[in-house]
Order: sequence, then C-alpha cells, then structure tokens
Amino acid sequence: MSRIRTLQKQLAAGTLTSVALTERYLARIREYNPGLHAYLHTAEAFALELAHRADERRRNDRDVTPLTGIPLSIKDVMHVHGLPTTCASKILEHFHPTYHATTVARLLDAGAVILGKTNMDEFAMGASNEHSAYGAVRNPWDPARIPGGSSGGSAAAVSADLCVASLGSDTGGSIRQPAAFCGIVGLKPTYGRVSRYGLVAFASSLDQIGPMTQSVEDAALILQQIAGHDPADSTARNIPVPDFSARLGDEIAGVRIGIPEEYFGEGIDAPVEATVRTAIAHLESLGATTVKIHLPHTRYAVPCYYIIAPAEASANLARYDGVRFGHRAAARGNLHDLYCASRSEGFGPEVTRRIMIGTYVLSSGYYDAYYKKAQQVRTLIARDFAEAFTQVDVICTPTTPHVAFRAGERLDDPLQMYLADICTSSCNLAGLPGISVPCGVNADGMPIGLQLLGRPMDEVTLLQVAYAYEQSTSWHRHHPPHYGIGA
Repeated sequence: MSRIRTLQKQLAAGTLTSVALTERYLARIREYNPGLHAYLHTAEAFALELAHRADERRRNDRDVTPLTGIPLSIKDVMHVHGLPTTCASKILEHFHPTYHATTVARLLDAGAVILGKTNMDEFAMGASNEHSAYGAVRNPWDPARIPGGSSGGSAAAVSADLCVASLGSDTGGSIRQPAAFCGIVGLKPTYGRVSRYGLVAFASSLDQIGPMTQSVEDAALILQQIAGHDPADSTARNIPVPDFSARLGDEIAGVRIGIPEEYFGEGIDAPVEATVRTAIAHLESLGATTVKIHLPHTRYAVPCYYIIAPAEASANLARYDGVRFGHRAAARGNLHDLYCASRSEGFGPEVTRRIMIGTYVLSSGYYDAYYKKAQQVRTLIARDFAEAFTQVDVICTPTTPHVAFRAGERLDDPLQMYLADICTSSCNLAGLPGISVPCGVNADGMPIGLQLLGRPMDEVTLLQVAYAYEQSTSWHRHHPPHYGIGA
C-alpha cells in the first residue's frame, strides 16, 4: 500500500493526527537535514497551522481528500505565498512571492501540509545539485555522492523520509534522474498536463512540474490533484483529467513494451544495463510483450537540448537585472554597469555558462546554424517517438547511464555532467510523460532506475505498467541506511 494511503487510514481511524504527523516530520528534518541539506527553508509555523486546519477539516468531515493532512515539500522553484522563492540563487536571495503557484494552490485546496522548500541546482540548471548557491545536497544512500539534479533536494528529502512526497520540476530529466539516483519514484507528466503558473521559468517549452514519491500510487494521487487546465497558463491543456489510479492493479498481459537499442550499449554502464534488462525480463514474465524499436535521432538529443534549453534560459533570465526585484549591486556609474554587476554577483558559474551559450546561439549570424537547426532536430526526435508508439504502448529504458557519482567528480567537466541527461532529455523534447521507478542496486548498493515513457497524455497506461513492476518486486521497499525508516 502507498505511504499516503497508509497514513490516511491512520488519520481516518483517529490513531494519528495531522499535527502529530507534521511534528514528527519537522523533528526528522531538524535531525537529518543538517547532514543532507535537502531543505533550504522549513516553515514550521506555517506547516503546523496547515496541519491544524487539516485536522479540523477531518473532524467536520469537510472535503477530505487523499492528501488532507499529508506533509509534503516543494522544490524552491515554485511559489508558495509567505515563503521565499530563491531558485537556489543569490540573485533571488530575498525574494518573497505574493501568490501561490497553481500546483501549490491545488495541493493546499486538498488540505496538504507544506513543510518547506527543497534545495536544487540554481535555476534548475544542473544534474548533480552541486550548483546551489547555498550548498550542495547529499545523497542519503551515500553522503559522499550526489543526489542528482536539479530536483536533488526533493529526491533526498523523499528518500530519507523527510516528507511523504515532494513536487519537483523536470526540464531535461530533473525529476526522473534524481529519483533514480535516490531510489524513489519520479513522474514527469506530459507537457501541458500540469500548469506551470508560479513555476520560475528555465526553458518554457520544456519545463514540467511533477511528483516525487515513495510509490507509484502516491505519484498517481498527487498528479490527480495538480493536473488540469489553468486559465493562467496558456500551455496547460484544456482536456479532461482521467482517473490516474483507475488501472493500477490491472494486469499488463498484452501490453506492448518498446525496447530502443539506442538506449543500451555504448555510454551505459554495464551494471545499469544488466539490471534494466533484468527488469524488462520481469515485465515479460508478467505478460507484457517486448518489441525492438528504433529511435534513430536519439544521439542528437543531448546537443539539441543544450542548444534549446540555454536559448530559452537566456531569454527567461534576462528579467533579473537588479532593478525591479532580486539582488542589486552597489550603485554604479550608469544603468548598464548596474545590470552587469548585479547579474555577475547574482548568478553562479553554471547559470552564467548557460546564459552565454543561449545568447550565442540566438545571436545574429548563428540563429539558423544552431537554434533553428536544433528545433528541426527536435521535430525529428518527436517523429521518432510518434512512429514508435504506432507499434508499442510504452517504451522502456534506463533512467540514467550510471549510478550517482561522487561529489566533485564532474564539476570541472561540464560535458560529462550534461551526458547524465542522455536517457531523459528526449522525453522533454518530445513532450512525453515519463516515470522512473527503482529496479535494483549496483555492487556498491547504489540505486538504479527503470524509465518508462508513454504516449502524450497517456499517464494512465504508464502508471499501470510502472505499478505492475513495482508491486511484483521489492525494490521500492529498500531504503537508505541510517535514517530509521520503517523502524
């Protein structure tokens, strides 16, 4: 049973209150967060106020939902009115939004409790969570290793049970990759399934908010609450929201699972490939049919992504000029100097690098050679997937080419860092839903993730297959040592 369902049974039976549950999580954060640095901001008074409201709501039997009284965390790239939104950047160090992100508002409407804001790579730009201006996050499975990025704080918090679940954001794998590295479930919905209003933009055509949880069912329950049309976001699709839990528990006999050869072999560590192939064999034992497919433009996904994403970041981050909000440098001789000084002091090296790349590929004389060409390749990648989904229902790949690497190991080699997105970035370029579920560990005991990709807006089938795998294996019950989980 899911963690959320288990807690709801206790809350409904009166053997647990939301206040007691929230106090328990706040105590765990105080004990373990100093060593993990998963949270940037905890909101004890706010969380306890929400917990009191949830208990009153339950006593009055008023609009109780599966999330009522459940303590969650929010990646510090989404607005929560009353809490800072820093995006782990010095340039937004003192910024407090005046409204909730739509996803946050929907969670609060459901009676959820917000414990605080989680650490991340600055402006969601990174694959290791070492690019936070306020210090790196540690992996609960091995504090000498990175948790993945950019939603590393959320992944670490869920993995170490410092919250029941969290909201992350995924631009090129930033939910799924840290989920794999930390041994949890991470779901990136279809682009347009969830509103981005109140999400600080990195790359607007790629960003998507999604749940990071301890089980597939929990991911379905949270997606149910946050999905749907939003007049404040023109990219949020105005289509019916299905029951994402409807087919959980259904057999997957006859489901066609595509195995793309481009995601196996060169560049994928042998233990990761072997573990994922074992997971595929297990899906076959459950009755699924595997089909070899080809996604021929996969090899262009990383260079394509690292042109389009920085280009959009360059445009989106132009607003941080030290004039209207955010960090402002000491007075300078003229406005241009103020802009330069404020941005130089406010942005870290990785954000600066991507702004420079993005500005270059959009500049006169280079636009056609880089940005336009990348958009054309993006179309080819999307066509590859569209063709594949005429033959299969779900596509199965490794989530990452390797397990979590050691802190500092790749900081001086941006290219190797970017290659951590090799299995995940195509999903964003094509606007598909994707999920990572735990499927094993390597010889060092570090988690390995299985990635499933689905047709646009078909999260129901994706969750059905992920749930079937999860419930017929034991990997979701493995937890990092030293955190007293399950004790």
